[in-house]
Amino acid sequence: MVRQEEIGYVIDAQKTSFLKKDVGLIRDALADIPIANSYATIITGIRRCGKSTLLLQLLNRDYKEAIYLNFDDIRLAGFETQDLARLLAEIQRREIRVLFFDEIQNIEGWEIFVNQLLREDYRVFITGSNASMLSMELGTHLTGRHLAMELFPFSYTEFMQFKGLENNAEAVLAYLKQGGIPEFVKTDLSLIVTGLVDDILLKDIAVRHAVKDVNSLRQLTVFLISNTGNLISANKLVGMFDIKSSTTFLEYFSFLKDAYLLDFIPKYDPSLKVQARNPKKVYTMDMGIYTENASASTENLGRRLENLVFLHLRRTYKHIFYFQDKGECDFVALEKNQVKEVIQVCLTVTNENFQREYDGLLAAMRHLGVREGKIVTLNQSDRFEEDGIRIHMLPASEFLL
Repeated sequence: MVRQEEIGYVIDAQKTSFLKKDVGLIRDALADIPIANSYATIITGIRRCGKSTLLLQLLNRDYKEAIYLNFDDIRLAGFETQDLARLLAEIQRREIRVLFFDEIQNIEGWEIFVNQLLREDYRVFITGSNASMLSMELGTHLTGRHLAMELFPFSYTEFMQFKGLENNAEAVLAYLKQGGIPEFVKTDLSLIVTGLVDDILLKDIAVRHAVKDVNSLRQLTVFLISNTGNLISANKLVGMFDIKSSTTFLEYFSFLKDAYLLDFIPKYDPSLKVQARNPKKVYTMDMGIYTENASASTENLGRRLENLVFLHLRRTYKHIFYFQDKGECDFVALEKNQVKEVIQVCLTVTNENFQREYDGLLAAMRHLGVREGKIVTLNQSDRFEEDGIRIHMLPASEFLL
């Protein structure tokens, strides 16, 4: 239980530090925040990707005043469902109609509280670092009354702008290694990224899902990060990291995905059963996380570039697959069940690997009935046409724009 006076104190203290924050680089996502009367705006994304800063940029642009409350605060450790009534009284006392709530899903019954605020014509913005917990609870009480968006770390263009770089292969390589976590890009302190992973594993997964064997979870996470771009099967991992059940592996995979630390893409097939029984490809949700946490003995630039292309696609498409049949192709991106992009990734195309990469992409395009495809490289360009099918080879610096 937290008294109303204490809630008011925390709001004032957080407001002071919130308004002192550097607004930083104006994010591209600022223009895309969905806002409508009687709807809550929900912004999800990995910890430290800039959600709070985005809210500050929104406040400066559109609102003279707002109440900001981050529930991930030690002073609110005793906050319970019954305290939401005291929070409402404090909000009403201040006569402020715009509300920013960070990590409110930590409080049981929060969605009923937000629903009440919407009925009373408050404008509500919510940020959180766990996708499924928000969506499950929203689906129960806020169906049709919320607008959702995802925020990712800096894109390649934002990274270049922040670092003052020109668009070329050197900028791509820098982005491959540093990624887009704003604080890490700004300071280059590896502890920021390693601490971020620990926070995700402990706060977003272990505590919320009652995971007791955190050490096994951490070992699995490092293994998956180190295997970015590779095929992963829960059944084949059984016995590793003292985890004896494929079901447990699948649960851990979903926890890591929901916390935006990793993502897993299935094999392309119209059948959901076929997708489910085939291995998934794993990707890390930020390249800085890979750099500071992978246990790889080499730079692995080819896999990093593939991961980077995935992240670029993930900003636009939620349905991404790999193709494997008569050939192999890295990415098939769909929107509303329509194939939008078919992409092969190769760091450097040589005489030794060209035919394999070309044939894999061509096989996927013919199978899917697609007329245009791409081979993304570090810095090579070319164009091929065969039987009315066009393949563009282009450098990553062009593709990522």
